[in-house]
Amino acid sequence: MSTSTSTGQILRADVIVVGGGNAGFTAAHAARERGRSVVLLEKANEHEAGGNSYYTAGATRIAHAGLADIADIVDADERHAATEVPPYSAEDYAADLVKVTGGRNDPELTRVLVQESQNTLRWLKQRGLKYRLMYERQAYERPDGSYLFWGGLHVGNTGGGEGLIADHTRVALEEGVEIRYGHGVESLIVESDVVVGVRFSTDDGQTGEARGETVVLAAGGFESSPELREKYLGTGWGNAKVRGTPFNTGLALEAALAIGAGKGGDWNTCHSVAWDALTENNESNRELTNRLTRQSYPLGIVVNNRGSRFLDEGADFRNYTYAKYGREILAQPDSIAYQVFDAELRPLLRTEEYDMPGISVFEAPTIEELADRMGVDRETFAKTIAEFNASIDRSITLDPTIKDGRKADVQPPKSNWASPIETGPFYAYPVTCGITFTFGGLSADTEGRVRTEDGTVIPGLLVCGEMLGGLFSGNYPGGSGLAAGSVFGRRAGSIA
Repeated sequence: MSTSTSTGQILRADVIVVGGGNAGFTAAHAARERGRSVVLLEKANEHEAGGNSYYTAGATRIAHAGLADIADIVDADERHAATEVPPYSAEDYAADLVKVTGGRNDPELTRVLVQESQNTLRWLKQRGLKYRLMYERQAYERPDGSYLFWGGLHVGNTGGGEGLIADHTRVALEEGVEIRYGHGVESLIVESDVVVGVRFSTDDGQTGEARGETVVLAAGGFESSPELREKYLGTGWGNAKVRGTPFNTGLALEAALAIGAGKGGDWNTCHSVAWDALTENNESNRELTNRLTRQSYPLGIVVNNRGSRFLDEGADFRNYTYAKYGREILAQPDSIAYQVFDAELRPLLRTEEYDMPGISVFEAPTIEELADRMGVDRETFAKTIAEFNASIDRSITLDPTIKDGRKADVQPPKSNWASPIETGPFYAYPVTCGITFTFGGLSADTEGRVRTEDGTVIPGLLVCGEMLGGLFSGNYPGGSGLAAGSVFGRRAGSIA
């Protein structure tokens, strides 16, 4: 319901959801399931909506017991009969979160995420969302024509992030959720120490309020604000490329902090990846979305513009390293690096990321000519390649489906999947740091109830999605962001 006053429009509903990404929509679905009226405020206009969720590949990490356990969740596919999907237990999921965050993940939030991940996806499937096995991103085809999935991440949304938001929007409208596009929240309304609504401005210059019994904040982090990136992440982060929505500028976070909400999680780190450095329009690109990532680096080597390696490309499966390697690239001279492959490795690269027309790539018949095209010193680059090639343990057969221990004994080492760069033509893909989302958020319990710094719950205010702090620090396991948005969005909507 809405009314108009001299001070602007007033929207009324039982639940006000701020943010139209995966977490916000999931909260709206859960609230509607309980018969609550819902107004969802989305800062972007309808053609730019969906938050960061729109820009993802849709990968969602869930615990499961193998393909038979999740076959009823994913779309039918004739390849299933020749597919091996290893089980991924809740214990494995929790251990991966501890491993990649260095133990800085909140144990209670972790417990809820891993235990409820599959059931939440099954619930969303029942509501009308569609999922599939991610063959093109998470499986290798074996010589006998069968497929083996790897890295604990197997399920994704049909149609990727675009399909995810299309499904969420369709379901929400069918449920009777009122979606208001172009409504950016600027502050929270507090009366008698209870949050009773929000103040917003619209993209056509109007102002107003949305009032209800509960406000659910699901408006993302501050990754789209160069000023806040420099303030919290450190010097140089203003140069990072924004992979996703340009609308996550931290205003909703600041609005919550202004009424006494406590900070949760790690405000000094973020999810950042290797991102196409030179392709035109390489920020917030709604056409190419996630395909500007370059994530086959474990198969080759990565050098900076001085021609030297600076990280262990094979430290672990891509799923466990890609979200932290963006910052390593940002720290290199001129914040640029090059992923290097030879003709033997080139066919193994992800088609959706490395075979698109118009992407930035240098190709040459020799290492020296490749160095010239990259603009790096010939001698240094050739020495890097020669030392790497000479140090490889070639007694071990390359197997990208496992951590094969095929090591290059150089500094830094390459711990797995080391293959010589020796067969022309040679390829170099220029990459920079693409920032996805910030890990710092609001302090909340496992139901999403926002707390002050001293742990007191703020009545009427819930949080979910990237605004919920505490799960991630320094790094995260691929696909756990969408999973967390779904799990904690459902929890927030279930009590809103």
